[in-house]
Amino acid sequence: MPREFQRGHKTRISDLTTGTDLYVGVQISGPGLTFDISCFGLDADERLSDDRYFVFFNQPKTPEESVQLLGAQAGDTESFRVTLDRIPSQIRRLSFTATLDGAGQMSQIAPGYLRIVAGGEEVARYSFDGSEFSTERAVMLGDFYFKDVWRFAAVGQGFDGGLDALLRNFGGEVAEEEAPAAAPQPQSGAAPGFAPPAFGAPAAPAPAPVPQQPQPAPQGFAPPPAPPVHAAPTIVAPMTPPGGVHVPPPPAPTAYGQPGQPGQQAPYGQPPQQTYGQPGAPSAPPPPGYGQPQAPQGPTPPPGYGQPTPPPGYGQPTPPPGYGQQPAFGQVPGQQSYGVPQGAPQAGAGVAAALQQFKETPTGQRWTQQTRKLIRVDLGVGGQPVLARQGSMVLYQGKVDFSYKGAGFAGRIVGNATGQEMQLMRCTGQGQVFLAEDSTMLHPIELQGDGICVSAENVLAFDESLQYEVRRIEGHGIPGGALFTMQFTGTGTIVVKTHGTPVVLPVTPTTFADCNAVVAWSAAAQVVVSSQVRMRRNAYPGDTGESVNLQFRAAPGNFIVVQPYEV
Repeated sequence: MPREFQRGHKTRISDLTTGTDLYVGVQISGPGLTFDISCFGLDADERLSDDRYFVFFNQPKTPEESVQLLGAQAGDTESFRVTLDRIPSQIRRLSFTATLDGAGQMSQIAPGYLRIVAGGEEVARYSFDGSEFSTERAVMLGDFYFKDVWRFAAVGQGFDGGLDALLRNFGGEVAEEEAPAAAPQPQSGAAPGFAPPAFGAPAAPAPAPVPQQPQPAPQGFAPPPAPPVHAAPTIVAPMTPPGGVHVPPPPAPTAYGQPGQPGQQAPYGQPPQQTYGQPGAPSAPPPPGYGQPQAPQGPTPPPGYGQPTPPPGYGQPTPPPGYGQQPAFGQVPGQQSYGVPQGAPQAGAGVAAALQQFKETPTGQRWTQQTRKLIRVDLGVGGQPVLARQGSMVLYQGKVDFSYKGAGFAGRIVGNATGQEMQLMRCTGQGQVFLAEDSTMLHPIELQGDGICVSAENVLAFDESLQYEVRRIEGHGIPGGALFTMQFTGTGTIVVKTHGTPVVLPVTPTTFADCNAVVAWSAAAQVVVSSQVRMRRNAYPGDTGESVNLQFRAAPGNFIVVQPYEV
């Protein structure tokens, strides 16, 4: 019986199967609709940094064949073979997508699914239909991603812009097609040995590989663009003056070119009687060395003229005179040097360019950290509400409803008595909510059935699917005889806030932490309040301020999180 997934659900692949040779089948259809189903191999920044790992009909496999396109079989519209232990280390995510080829919207699709098969047995299935989408033309159905181990996530996130928007989200771009794309080669043979039989048909071994002709370059797709250096392409100094203008004879050289460029007048400060040609010649040919390989004859030419050493500033790391810089010696202020890239002064100028580094980070995930102090939650992914600290919303998009989340009479009593009362609001709807508080640093922590202890003061938001309760920490020698914290368990994400960058340490038998600086620790760790208060010490004036600490004891693998700040 396969495990059923809903949008936003995640799990370890090892929880589904112990194998690494997987079959991924996608079934998607709609009246009058045509789909292109692809797999993107992304790096750690979720970018398509190598277009050889974009697997689609015109590029059916990766270089080491860790991902292979198998075609339609066993009732699936498209299928892939994924060998996890052959995926190179630079690929950290495989995103399986579907885009519309032609008119239509994803809201028109019939019920479909993405399924995972291992050893001939279906182990996971994510079912979807048109009600989960609206005007999208491209959707990310599911991801394999590496986070300590390989995991699977049911995404179900779409883009209205179709394939173009999908590629830009992954850092690629769409080039204009010069010729129609080659038709996909029909797949022959039955499903591979690791796929289920095709609706009762006996399983057959995978067909022997057929030598492939060199595949044409993918039509319409281009690798990710390199980071822009200039706002306009670099202009190489031409061999002839622009517009076909000829260099006039001396002794009246024109203003063609600036100092340091071939075919120019004498540098600033040069005696005016010295010209390009021979002294006293009635007429002069083009300047020696201009557009010719040999060196000039006669008197020594002006410094830098016709020499193999490039003129200062031309093609060297030193930036050309431009915006925000003093003009070169001898150059008229405000006059652009010929051959200098015209777009260089404007690089990074303008409001749009200045704000580019602060643009929103789209990932298709439920929780996305925009900056170290700002986080975004997509309520449409996962379909479950979020509980957040009251007043922590700084921006939201879409149809989002905020309501008061009461703790009940008993909850208020416990919260007031223990100091672990959380003033929460409930966020529901379809949209994105941006959360922050007091410019503290935010850290999303994903729980996969495990638990974590966090003080209520350090909790910003969490999925409503998580269970939480007040936990008592026993101790002696302190007022009240105990401390309290919040324990969160289940499957979901909790956002912890800290003052400054925290440090995570493993728990050892001699691990102690200040109770005012510790932020969180693993729920399996045993915590004891350690007091260093002694009657003899109290007989003397003064206090160290370190009278009460927390001692942690646990098996290897447990941790504590401490911030450089005491509450």
